[in-house]
Parts: sequence; structure tokens; C-alpha cells
Amino acid sequence: MENKKTAGEELAEKLLTKRKNGILRADDETIAAADDFNEGYKAFLNTAKTEREAVAETVKQAEAAGFKPYEKGVKYGAGEKLYFVNRGKAVILTVIGKEPVESGIRLAAAHIDSPRLDMKQNPLYEDKEIAYFKTHYYGGIKKYQWPTVPLSLHGVIIKSDGSSVNVRIGEDEGDPVFCISDILPHLADSQYKRPVSQLIKGEELNIIVGSRPFKDDKVSNKVKLNIMAILNEKYGVVEDDFISAELEAVPAFKASDVGFDRSMVGSYGQDDRVCAYTALQAILQCSDPDKTCMTVLTDKEETGSDGNTGLNSSYLPYFINDLAAAYGAEGYSVMSRSECLSADVNAAVDPTFIEPFEVRNCSHLNYGVVATKFTGARGKSGTSDASAEFVGRIRRLFDQNGVIWQTGELGKVDGGGGGTVAQYIANLDFDVIDVGVPVLSMHAPFEITSKLDNFMAYKAFCAFFAD
Repeated sequence: MENKKTAGEELAEKLLTKRKNGILRADDETIAAADDFNEGYKAFLNTAKTEREAVAETVKQAEAAGFKPYEKGVKYGAGEKLYFVNRGKAVILTVIGKEPVESGIRLAAAHIDSPRLDMKQNPLYEDKEIAYFKTHYYGGIKKYQWPTVPLSLHGVIIKSDGSSVNVRIGEDEGDPVFCISDILPHLADSQYKRPVSQLIKGEELNIIVGSRPFKDDKVSNKVKLNIMAILNEKYGVVEDDFISAELEAVPAFKASDVGFDRSMVGSYGQDDRVCAYTALQAILQCSDPDKTCMTVLTDKEETGSDGNTGLNSSYLPYFINDLAAAYGAEGYSVMSRSECLSADVNAAVDPTFIEPFEVRNCSHLNYGVVATKFTGARGKSGTSDASAEFVGRIRRLFDQNGVIWQTGELGKVDGGGGGTVAQYIANLDFDVIDVGVPVLSMHAPFEITSKLDNFMAYKAFCAFFAD
């Protein structure tokens, strides 16, 4: 007898969701393409560990793809490719469309800063003949995760004469690394009695930078002096130059495949460089679009998007206003007709720590790129809530272009939550929705993403620009 479907089975097939693990939905060619795509992504993660490095690498790749520096007041032709750098920490890439710019633009917005340890303005000190850098952590971190992790030092020092030196120590073979110590378990009784949030305190995130004293009995702080002598010889700096420096400590290890099946990427800084890289590659591949397309890679999201390189500042609308003016259009009119994919990560359901997740509505590893209608905390505070009409449009776009995707929410309703840059784009009168990649161990020194999800984010941005 034939296995005939029952009426209920037929109705369920017609009416109920069919979303399942993306690996089971993707063919072998797609999985192979995802694996290949992530090789470039891992290289980007290793090269661009800070916002400054991400901008420099973006400009390098953009120029190789034919992008030219933007010039205010120039009326560019369809298909021309431009980039604009804001203070070395944010960048806008634009491909001029065939339709008038006043018809609106397609914008992908991601951030390129990640949680890290910043050096204080007077960082170097000596205690018990060990030299340290004092730090002030940047963004939301679990402080106990950072001791005993090998760290590299990145950034820029502006000397008293105005000249600058770039610093990148701990990444190349043979480089020294740095580290924060932790107390051994045999002597940790008093530490164990602290609340978890105070297991490691902010003022205990002191980075060990040396231990050999300068051989001169006439001076004090011999280890500190020896470190400054090394830095002066290598960079020509003195201690007061730290006042005008931006130095960041980040994990020193490289991006790696994770799992026996190599299905995942493990690395520092995937929030949000996974969305930055996928949005960047999409705009680099964009050619002769109907609508003018933009990718903005921005700074300061991890601290609230404030500051003149964050997306809560005016540099993006100023750029759009200047671009529109060259065509005799008004910037506000352009923005009111524009659409944005706010490219930021979401929290992947973690079976080991399942309690904070509402599994029916939270995102899962390998289920594809995540479309998040709203973020925010508890009663949707600090969020942009995308309209049903715009969600419907993005849903159709992804389905029509073979994008494996899912919906997501940042934990249970009263579990905390968080925001993205979508709210600032929405305040410019864009239609906007969050689209990004689910992440395990978000904000940790080593985060995990799915290769398939990363590739689907790229496909999503490509479809958005081509539409």
C-alpha cells in the first residue's frame, strides 16, 4: 500500500513552519562555498583586531576593488565606487545606483569595535619589581574571563611633536605577548567569597609587561625604567606620550576552525566583525545597482554609539546630505525613502546555559542569518521595532534569493536584552531591521559562529543591494 498522507499531515505541511537546521537545507555546493568564504573571514579577523585596523583593511580591500576617495560636491555617475573615512575609526563605502539618489539608498550598517581592555592615560607602573599597564575595560565584558589569556597590544601613540607611531605587538611569530595574572586556587579562599561580578575587579585587570630591572642602583622603579628604555628605543616615546595614546589589549590568538567537522569559526572580536566583513564583501561585489548602495562600518557601538565616530553622531547623515546635494536633492528626502539592514549579531541558544533563552524565538547556530524585528531590554526599551510591512519585504527578499534565515530575540523578555545601532538609523527616518549572525560566548575573548550562518549573512546583504 502507498504511504498516503493524512489530512492532518497535508494541512501541517501547508500551514506550519518548515524551518530547520540550515545544513540539512543546504546542498553540498553551498556548504563548500560557505567553507571557502570563511577562509577570507578568518584572515580578516586576524588582520583587523581593532577599529583602526578594520578601517585600514577595509580601505585596502576597497581600493583593490576599484573604490576611490569621496570628494564632496562631485556628481558621480552610476556604478562609480567611493569611500569616506571618518577619523580613521569609521568608513562609508558607496556604489552609485542607476536610479536618482532621491529614490533612496540601501544601507548596511555594522560596527567594528569589540569589547577589550584600553590602557589608562598613565598606565605604566611598577609593584614588587614587576611592571604593569593599568587598564580600563571597554564594553561589556565578564572580567573573570580576561586573566591568564595571552594578550597583544594594538594602537597609536601621538608624541609631543605631533608625530604618531603605530603599535602592534603580540601578533607575529616571535613577538612577546602580555598577560593578566590570577591567584592560584590553593590561596583563593577570599576570592571565592566574592560575588561573581566581583571575582575579578576592574582595577585588578593589570597587564604584566616586564620584570627585568635596569642595572643602576642610583635609580628607583628599575623595572619600569627598563620598560621605558625599551619603548623609547623602539618607538622614540617617553612616558608622557601615553597621555595622547590609544592602546588596546586584545587576545593574541588567531581565528581557528572549531569542531571535528570544522563547521564553526572561533575567534576574538566576531561581535561585530562577522557582520562588518559580510557587509563589506557584499558592497565590494556590488556592481551597477538600481539603488545607490552603502555599507557603513562604525565605531563605539559597544559603549553606546556616542562620540564623533559612533553612529549616534552626525557623520552619516552629513555624508548623505552632501551626496544628495550634488544631485540637487535634499538629504532628509533621501533618507525617508531609504532602507537599512542594521548588521549586528544575536545570541545563539546555548544548551549548556539554556535558562535565559526562550528557545521558540531565539536564534540557533546553523539555522542561517538572523532577522531580529526588535532588540532592547525588557519592555523593548532602547530599540527600533521594525514594521510588519518591512519585515514582510525582507522575508520575501531572503526567500526569493535562497538565503537561509531565521528570526531571533535576545533572550527571555525579562532576561536583560540589549540594543544595536538600528535605533539611530531609524531616527534618521530609514526603514530598518536588525540582520546578523548568531554567536556563542558573545563578548568573551573567544567567540564562536557557524560558517554557514556567516555565509548566509553575506548572501543576505548581496540580495539586499541587488534588489
